[in-house]
Amino acid sequence: MGTLRVVLDTNVLLSGIAYPASIPGKIMAAWRYGSVDVVLSEFILDELRRVLPRLANRHGLSAAEIEDLVDILSIQAEIVDPLPNHEPELRDENDQPILGTLLAAQRAQGVDYLVTGDKDLLVIGDRFPIVTPAQFWSTHGGI
Repeated sequence: MGTLRVVLDTNVLLSGIAYPASIPGKIMAAWRYGSVDVVLSEFILDELRRVLPRLANRHGLSAAEIEDLVDILSIQAEIVDPLPNHEPELRDENDQPILGTLLAAQRAQGVDYLVTGDKDLLVIGDRFPIVTPAQFWSTHGGI
């Protein structure tokens, strides 16, 4: 079986950066070690750029370090353009491009999961491969 391919939502990236010992942190470590391939979109990277400064008290990164970190993530990840979609069950408009990233990744080279802590996205997990970090880790944490 090939390497697992996942889309990581912004909240998973944020938690992984701010709390390296957390499950999102472990997923990011697996990505660093090449056990997981990550697919992102510019939308997710932009969201990360916007929100990371608000968590400066957690991760202690300067603005320049945040910029470098996002650049590194964008180089390590495969970047796709979110497919336009309108999923009526999604309450938050900002979740549409996240779902669109999953759809684009599925179309491109296939992707196993969207990993997210977002309850609005998890609601549609019966129709899409959307899982929480804990669900992903309990199934694949040994990778």
